[in-house]
Amino acid sequence: MSEISGRLRELYEFIRELYGREGRIALHEPVFRGNEKKYLADCIDTTYVSSVGEYVDRFESMMQEITGARFAVATMNGTAALHLALVVAGVRDGDEVITQPLSFVATCNAIAYQRAHPVFVDVDADTLGMSPDALQAFLETSCERVDGECRHRRTGRRVAAVVPMHTFGLPCRIEELARLCARWGLALVEDAAESLGAKIGTRHTGTFGRIGAFSFNGNKTVTSGGGGCIVTDDEALARRAKHLSTTAKESHRWEFRHDEVGFNYRLPNLNAALACAQLEQLDGFLANKRVTAQAYIRRCDALGVPVARERPGTTSNYWLNAVFAADEGERDAFLAYCNDAGVMARPAWKLMNELPAFAAAACAPIPNAKFGAERLVNLPSSVRR
Repeated sequence: MSEISGRLRELYEFIRELYGREGRIALHEPVFRGNEKKYLADCIDTTYVSSVGEYVDRFESMMQEITGARFAVATMNGTAALHLALVVAGVRDGDEVITQPLSFVATCNAIAYQRAHPVFVDVDADTLGMSPDALQAFLETSCERVDGECRHRRTGRRVAAVVPMHTFGLPCRIEELARLCARWGLALVEDAAESLGAKIGTRHTGTFGRIGAFSFNGNKTVTSGGGGCIVTDDEALARRAKHLSTTAKESHRWEFRHDEVGFNYRLPNLNAALACAQLEQLDGFLANKRVTAQAYIRRCDALGVPVARERPGTTSNYWLNAVFAADEGERDAFLAYCNDAGVMARPAWKLMNELPAFAAAACAPIPNAKFGAERLVNLPSSVRR
């Protein structure tokens, strides 16, 4: 096993205390202890296992209730939800979309699916989500209003939207971002994939922009195996998203009529059944994970290890807890030590502007994103049994 500093060795031992002294410890694994089997069996018994069934409707209703959004549209995964959100928000071929480089690749993939170009601005050091100061600086120094549209001076392209992410479930400064978007006439599309249950005040993430997108992948706080959801207060956007997600098929008793190019982004009833059972347990999952996060924070503070935490006035779902090593070398030594011992600690993602597909994208200065990419370690954060 790799050699690590005493403080990180103590942190490793603490992870073992939290999750068990022996065996493999996953980064984030699902817990099924509610009505999952019951609802899946019911789904099979009814034979409605594909994209039509009562659980799809129930899932959408539950997401409306949980987030406070007026409308919810189920999709097959979070990437599909984000892509569809960009489509209905009006992002077109050749547009630019401002986002953050510290993110999972799905954020940029969804932008690329629209043949749009990502533009990267920095994150805040505390939230790890898009920095309003960085966004404002980019807009004021690199953009201008032309005929009512925001244009990137260097490329001449229309800047159509801003896509911040609530990283690891820590709410970013979305209210400030929303004000900037309103001022510049930009669509705010929230990547809330990781933040189910996270709030600013009493308002749920994903509801501050025109539209928000959630993920229910197997590693999320709540899972449907694979699944996603769009939320919005705009009825026209919701109707269009639902229509496009179901192959743009017009309603008819037996005929197949499709009035435009659509997407087969429908969520199967089987996955929705699993999601419903999981959403019933959301409050318990969040409470369990909060106890774990608070335990991490107390121990890391005692050890002198910097740890990510929710900022005042916000509630994180603490999807993944994160600490920061002294430098990249210490981070890599700690990752090797943990993984050699079966503890699935992970680094942050490689920055999007460093991936081959997006290396040519415009990029403002990103010191905070680089700091996170070099030093951040995600600790095991599953719901403890």
